[in-house]
Amino acid sequence: MKHGFIKVAAAIPEVRVADCKFNSSKISELIEQAEREQVEILCFPELAITGYSCADLFLQQQLLSDAEAALDDILLKTYALSVIVIAGMPLRVHNQLYNVALVFQSGKVLGIVPKSYLPNNNEFYEKRWFASGIADKPEIIRLNETDVPFGTNLLFKYQDVLFGTEICEDLWVPLPPSTQHCLHGADLIFNLSASNELIGKHRYLRQLIEQQSGRCHAGYIYASAGFGESSTDVVYAGNGIIAENGSIIAVSKRFSFDSQLVVTEIDFEKLKAEKLRNTNFYQAKSDAIYQIIPCKSSNIPFEHLRRNINKHPFVPPTVNRDSHCEEIFSIQVGGLAQRWKHTKADTMVIGISGGLDSTLALLVCVKTADKLGYDRKKVVGITMPGFGTTDRTYNNAISLMQSLGITMHEISIKEACIQHFKDIKHDPNQHDVTYENTQARERTQILMDMANKTNGLVVGTGDLSELALGWATYNGDHMSMYAVNSGIPKTLVRYLVEWASHQLDAQSEAVLQDVLNTPVSPELLPADDNGNIAQKTEDLIGPYELHDFFLYYFVRFGFSPNKIFFLANQAFKEIYTETVIAKWLKVFLRRFYAQQFKRSCMPDGPKVGSINLSPRGDWRMPSDAVGPEWKF
Repeated sequence: MKHGFIKVAAAIPEVRVADCKFNSSKISELIEQAEREQVEILCFPELAITGYSCADLFLQQQLLSDAEAALDDILLKTYALSVIVIAGMPLRVHNQLYNVALVFQSGKVLGIVPKSYLPNNNEFYEKRWFASGIADKPEIIRLNETDVPFGTNLLFKYQDVLFGTEICEDLWVPLPPSTQHCLHGADLIFNLSASNELIGKHRYLRQLIEQQSGRCHAGYIYASAGFGESSTDVVYAGNGIIAENGSIIAVSKRFSFDSQLVVTEIDFEKLKAEKLRNTNFYQAKSDAIYQIIPCKSSNIPFEHLRRNINKHPFVPPTVNRDSHCEEIFSIQVGGLAQRWKHTKADTMVIGISGGLDSTLALLVCVKTADKLGYDRKKVVGITMPGFGTTDRTYNNAISLMQSLGITMHEISIKEACIQHFKDIKHDPNQHDVTYENTQARERTQILMDMANKTNGLVVGTGDLSELALGWATYNGDHMSMYAVNSGIPKTLVRYLVEWASHQLDAQSEAVLQDVLNTPVSPELLPADDNGNIAQKTEDLIGPYELHDFFLYYFVRFGFSPNKIFFLANQAFKEIYTETVIAKWLKVFLRRFYAQQFKRSCMPDGPKVGSINLSPRGDWRMPSDAVGPEWKF
């Protein structure tokens, strides 16, 4: 384990029906491979030692004895190994036959879990051979001259993780055993399965696994029978599927003729964080008594994750991109439309800088006007050139307003700011925070006064990333009457504007593409000698893709700086050095704590994703909290 990750695997061995010696050799090979790959917990399919499709052979004493001998052989071969193994076999207990999952480690069986629900319809007729374990109380049975816990209410503890098991059909019933396992503390569920293939069934199976892992805030490791099972009436594809909290993170190759080992890491700290936040999670916990069985700890080191860590966790996948973007815009438009209708405002007033944020906010305003059936002229765009405005951003602001057909105003702030400098006796050649914030507040005053004049509503343009970092002038661009971008981080702003550029006419698309290629800047300092932007935000406070990454894991899961640093190094190892990541993580932590006072009085705005910093909703934090001292 490292930083809350545990390495797990789903094993799909080649089998021969009723050939326990062959099957045990293939199982042992995969166990040894898993040990080499530093797997900590390994799961095999249902009845893997005999094969699932033995049918009436399950009632042959020789097969059952062969299975027990094969288990002895596997235990002997794995005596010196540390990996925890979960494998299936038929087992005689008190003159009944059970379909069981055996949990063993280092040559010792730790516990035996019988299958609860036995399918007995269509191609399945398990009740012909097996007894259900659902009504049996936990007990101690003798196996190989050793006392072993037997029952459905068994959980296993490995270091900081609790895990449970269920078998195939158990997942398909209305209330799977894994639900109560998780309500009694399980973080991981291992499912030993032998599910045959039918048209459309695989898609439904994936949905079941995703939903159960999501509902239970659990890791779900599913291993199903594959090549070598009897094809007399049905076919087995060999499904290895690993899910975490509602998302599938690793899968096997279906219909492979070779044995497979699907290995990945589960972030159990994330799972525990989700349960911690869900105060209703344990409400339906039963009165059942569970036995917790300890497993031997092993210090298996690993420096790099197999699984991919998404660099841009706020950005939706490119699959179904249109529907994702349309949904996000619909949330923003829905929020603004309600506010517009409720206030009975005549206009929407918005400052247009030619940058990303104001561009997205303007697109939302235009879409809102269109949806309400209002004339786009009710959207009042104002560009307010200042000391740092470049020709590039100015021209983009003008062109965008013209192409979208809104009411357009240009009001320079230079003379007003110069007069203000005189009034407060500030040297305009001193380009400090007073120099910068004077411009931001002058722009806000113009917007507010224009809203008063036109019976309008000032639409804010600041985004979620700026709120997190406090990268806004207090009571300047920090303030508005409705902040449509307050739930959209910078990486998502860019994604939305890029998508929107392809939905508009050629002129608007060209403008939006240039906006996307323009460095992010408040343009509060004069341009360089060539008329280009001199004040680049990401040079000053760090790359937004890093800050959005930090924000996601800090707020969404409450991860420690060390955990966030580890994840960032995994995600950005080909882009930024550890030193660079550490530098900007320190900046993020310092600014996030120091700038809460701005978030405490932020205007209303719609929540869009899983993270929002509104003091009335998702994030309530004292403005004088002390941030963590983190050293790289």
